[in-house]
Amino acid sequence: MRPVTLTTERLLLRPFRPSDASAVHAACQDPDIPRWTSVPSPYTVRDAEHFTGAFSPQGWRADTDLSFAVLTRDTNVLVGAVGLVRLERLRTPERQAELGYWTVREHRGKGYTSEAAAAVVRWAFRDLGVERLEWRAEAGNHGSWAVARRTGFHREGTLRGELVRAGTRRDVWIGSLLPSDLPDLDAPSGEPATRTPYLPYGE
Repeated sequence: MRPVTLTTERLLLRPFRPSDASAVHAACQDPDIPRWTSVPSPYTVRDAEHFTGAFSPQGWRADTDLSFAVLTRDTNVLVGAVGLVRLERLRTPERQAELGYWTVREHRGKGYTSEAAAAVVRWAFRDLGVERLEWRAEAGNHGSWAVARRTGFHREGTLRGELVRAGTRRDVWIGSLLPSDLPDLDAPSGEPATRTPYLPYGE
């Protein structure tokens, strides 16, 4: 995948760069980020340098992790991260991926993550041909669910004991978003995108 840049009214979304390491390290000192995500704890400068300088660029090259740094357009400040993970079914008939994100503590409550997530969702559906996006979070992560709900996701249920964290199995909330959930979504040409027909149960 060739790295891309997305813009919204307030935000610039671009692939992470090595120069982002200090901002990522500072953000991940917030205990809520390792508590609810898969980032290491404690989160070291070396972790940040590896993520921004190696893991993220390799993810774009290999289509395994398409992560964006979310920056304010006016001040160029890092306010979070959003991206697509679990991409092993992106090029299969399932055409599926998972949306993930985190927000810098000082910038929560401003709608930045929902704004960034909406941009990535539309890019995934329109340009990557994704036909089902999943959202997952440890049960009880109400902040993550609030973003997913505003983005249009439908919460489908709870996966019992699906997550192992610190030697303990934990429940996971799961939700989905389909292109048909966004009725104004068109292909870049303005023509309706060609997608696998969907036959909901009972119809």
